[in-house]
Amino acid sequence: MSLTPSTMIELGSPLPPFRLADAQGHTTGSDDYPDQPLLVVFMCNHCPFVKHLADALADFGREYQAKGLAVVGSNSNDYRSHPEDRPEKMLEEARARGYTFPYLVDETQEVARAFQAACTPDFFLFDRDHRLAYRGQFDASRPGKELPVTGEDLRAAADAVLAGQAPSPHQQPSIGCNIKWK
Repeated sequence: MSLTPSTMIELGSPLPPFRLADAQGHTTGSDDYPDQPLLVVFMCNHCPFVKHLADALADFGREYQAKGLAVVGSNSNDYRSHPEDRPEKMLEEARARGYTFPYLVDETQEVARAFQAACTPDFFLFDRDHRLAYRGQFDASRPGKELPVTGEDLRAAADAVLAGQAPSPHQQPSIGCNIKWK
């Protein structure tokens, strides 16, 4: 496990176009969410940082999708070298956690590269105009820390975006395992 921070690309950057399939072959893409705020989460099954917040992320997804935020997860890891991240395992993970958002397979890793994603988890929140409004941590909790998983940083950003406002520009990078590049 290599501790890797998110790249913190420039706020206001446009949403990179994407279209990916989930483990069952259902495709989802950026153009499926016109005029809707969109959260793209780079995640995987095996990372201890993702496991640490996975249940809270599932709760966040259900809560914020009901408020009008579109949410998608993308697994960009090389699942040939990390078999626990294989598509069939992603399907099992989504069911076990209760993810209500699409959990997509970025087999070519082109989407992760377009977003400049670096770690799992890595969060990219786009406003209704599909401009980057937030990139950073879910909250300050990490595996082994005695802080509860609340999602307070991402919640504050999502609340602002849903209200048509800009989140605070003072954003802390996410920290996690590096994406397992081919």
